[in-house]
Amino acid sequence: MASRSPPPPAEPQAPPAPTTIRALSDDLLRDIFLRLPSLPSLVRAAFTCRAFLAAVRSSPAFRRRFRALHPPPLLGFFISPDGTETPSFMPIRRRSDPDHAAAVRGIDVFLTRVPCDDDVFPGWHISECRGGCLLLVNWDSKQIGTYNPLTRALDLLPMPTDEISKGHRGKFIPMCYFLLSSDDEAPDRSSFRVVYSCHDKSRVRATIYSSATRKWQILPWSEPAPAQPASGKYWLLAGTQVNGFLCWSHSWHAYIVLLDTAVLQFSFIDLPELLKGQSHLYMIGDTKDGRLCIVSAFEFTMFIWFRRAGADGVDMWMLETIIQLDREVLQATGGSREEHEDLKVFAILDGVVYMSTYERFRDASLPCWYLSFCLETRKLEKLFFSKTHGHMHPYIMAWPSSLVGNNLGP
Repeated sequence: MASRSPPPPAEPQAPPAPTTIRALSDDLLRDIFLRLPSLPSLVRAAFTCRAFLAAVRSSPAFRRRFRALHPPPLLGFFISPDGTETPSFMPIRRRSDPDHAAAVRGIDVFLTRVPCDDDVFPGWHISECRGGCLLLVNWDSKQIGTYNPLTRALDLLPMPTDEISKGHRGKFIPMCYFLLSSDDEAPDRSSFRVVYSCHDKSRVRATIYSSATRKWQILPWSEPAPAQPASGKYWLLAGTQVNGFLCWSHSWHAYIVLLDTAVLQFSFIDLPELLKGQSHLYMIGDTKDGRLCIVSAFEFTMFIWFRRAGADGVDMWMLETIIQLDREVLQATGGSREEHEDLKVFAILDGVVYMSTYERFRDASLPCWYLSFCLETRKLEKLFFSKTHGHMHPYIMAWPSSLVGNNLGP
């Protein structure tokens, strides 16, 4: 019986083309980027190649999702002394995140690009820190500066006091400066406004500088305050910026002066009666979703007020939450109630309360603990232990303009 011949050998097939990172679609890349731990990690990844950068820049929806999942990180605190000393910086260390450490190392903590007439006493003080920029004031040289210590972008402008003096015959009390920075998705991220505020015996006034026009605009005086002060001296406390509003508490009456920075109009709202004349016990701030709030700390207890409509439909302050923090604080610091004495709230930004223990208020030579508390997660975090003197300004990394494209699509 004849044997069958074996089948011819199969034609060799070419191996499949290897899959490379360049074969990934933009959507898949963005899904991967969402799993990165922080904004500094995204910056490093995006600048790996042009395709990665384009995937981030071309999608505002991705940037919104990333910001929701990964809030901009706290890189440290700029400290503005009360005297003639130069501002200093206290970094936040994250050993588990090398990209965070790289971002901290990139900060110009010595403000080397800011000009000075005196090498020993430059004369600059930090008035505010917003959108990754410092608002600097120099009363000696009569200058104001906005400076981004990460990008080294600097803008100098003159003080407006002479213009205000010409427009007001009586005496006025200067209060403070505010920096209104552009939104992260604004077409011109470099634009900004500076607000200078002052008051007389019963009214408040603001002057606004626009980087677009390079001019100061003097606003009309507000209506007289609800409760007339006894004199023209400092009846309003240092203000704070909260989600599009500038807020000043009265030093002894139970109300707050507001300036809506969108429509540039003043108004007055009540303050919880319990906090009347107790400005050292509370701070005004905003939640993660932009709601106005007040946080007070007393004997290691945190009191949180929100403003909402009551049964009659009128907005009012409501005490929403009371949180005991003594056990968590003592566990985090390893100290005692006698050592710490109490807690001092000094800032509320995007739903995070920044506070310190009370040692330095009792004895300026003593160090104290700096802590943060998230209103949403109720998580207390230990930041650092140090001896500091001056006003603390949290420095939060802003979304880099290099990661924002001109594509307005999804």
